[in-house]
Amino acid sequence: MDFSDFEEIDPITEFGIDHGAASQSILPHRAHLQGGHPPWQGHGGRLIGVVDMGSNGIRLSISDPSSPLARMLPTVCVYRSSISLYDSQYDDETGEKIPIPDSLLPKEEEGQIGALGIASGFSSMEGLVMDLGGGSTQITWMLSQGGEIRISPRGSFSFPYGAAALTKKLHDLQDGKDKDEADAAVKAFKDEMIGNFKDAYSRLQIPEELTEKAEREGGYRIYLSGGGFRGWGYLLLYLNQSHGSHYPISIINGYTAQRKQFEDTETLKHVAKAAKDIFRVSDRRRSQVPAVAFLVNVLSEAIPWGIKEAHFCQGGVREGFLFRQLSPDIRQEAPLEVATAYFAPGSRHHIQQLLKHAIPKPSKTKEFPEEFGEPVVDSFANSMYLHMFMSKETASTTALYSTSVGTMSSIHGVSHQDRARLALMLESRYGGELPPREIEFRESLRKLITPEEVWWAGYLGRVGRLITALYPAGKIHKSKPRVVFSAQWSWNLGKDKNEEGLILTISVQKTKDDPAKTKETIEDAVEDVEKDWQGETLEGGLGYEG
Repeated sequence: MDFSDFEEIDPITEFGIDHGAASQSILPHRAHLQGGHPPWQGHGGRLIGVVDMGSNGIRLSISDPSSPLARMLPTVCVYRSSISLYDSQYDDETGEKIPIPDSLLPKEEEGQIGALGIASGFSSMEGLVMDLGGGSTQITWMLSQGGEIRISPRGSFSFPYGAAALTKKLHDLQDGKDKDEADAAVKAFKDEMIGNFKDAYSRLQIPEELTEKAEREGGYRIYLSGGGFRGWGYLLLYLNQSHGSHYPISIINGYTAQRKQFEDTETLKHVAKAAKDIFRVSDRRRSQVPAVAFLVNVLSEAIPWGIKEAHFCQGGVREGFLFRQLSPDIRQEAPLEVATAYFAPGSRHHIQQLLKHAIPKPSKTKEFPEEFGEPVVDSFANSMYLHMFMSKETASTTALYSTSVGTMSSIHGVSHQDRARLALMLESRYGGELPPREIEFRESLRKLITPEEVWWAGYLGRVGRLITALYPAGKIHKSKPRVVFSAQWSWNLGKDKNEEGLILTISVQKTKDDPAKTKETIEDAVEDVEKDWQGETLEGGLGYEG
């Protein structure tokens, strides 16, 4: 058999190997590269194959959900055939529909699996969920928290409003008619669609907690999957990466658009028609943009309180089917922490605790940002040694790009904001020194999070620099840690003793014999950190004193 058409993906190698484990139990054999057996052999019968036959193509994959990276849905092989079932069912000469026998998932089950695929791309989520394929679209709601997932007891509602199907329908409605007749036909169809979505909304049994939040916040969060919606997301990315805009991350999963831009259908139709090249938008997707715009306009009128923000997702049937196999314990794992565990130093847990002790407990007026979740801090502890063998010229820059185009860019299930937080911490850990051309990229990452979070990323990055100076091999003696961090809020910092901020205290274990010269190492490291960070305070808020 010729395996040249298959792409092998080895997630363990990509994210580093746990040398303490038996490699045979994790890694596939590579004999097929020399003409031996294929990459899906050597996994001990733990593989799952999925064939996803959609209207615009057939996607085949083989995955190993038994590996330590199960939460990331690791893929051994993936292949996509560009056969369009939507086109293939019509005779090329006559245009007549060919009677192809079919055996399909019930639309409701397809919607459930698609919704689980979307859930696989987020640590938690709450809102409406839609999947837009070529032939149909599904809508439901979902609450996902701590590995437990709730969706509508009605499953999902499916309509024949896929991107390709809508394109054909809108063409047929207008074909051979004058403008007035065509407009009337399109309006009648739009009213029909609005009525169908309103009916589905009323029958989905949406929980009060979701409807009350939508009313309070001015709309629902909606999570969008499927090629039609992803094409819409890439158009929005194009707008935010051209004409003077510099959105820093080009990964569709985790990309978020606010209502104003998401519903600006006229602008996006113009871009699709006028732009020469659009990243990840094929000519076929381009031709479907008017139909997707039509659907977006329908949704904006049909959903009570409208859409507050749209989250674009990579997950689909494959991801949903695999995610359904995982236990709640595995589902609730943070993908970023799972992946970075393979970079982790020997004393991973001790270093994580050191970092957390550098964060003061909440006071009446100050607290660590809730959005800066524990998995992000733990992921930083795992990866803070990753680029240490690089030169000073490249370490900060490589760290800054690592979550968007580098080592960690392919981790499934990470928000763009968490990618920015981790990248900024890693860049700061290496001193934060960048060549001029990279300053703009760092600023664009900073704009994805709040100024307060930017400050914390810088602070924790510097703490990480102290830790790596103290423990360059990432090993801490378990019974006698040499250093302890503690932090507290203060309101009398600065020359005039009237500035707010925090004080980081570094306590050194007393010992008669200290060949590592711990105290001197700390003093030198603190001096370097303070020199790099001099005057860098959060406007109207935090400062630092060591």
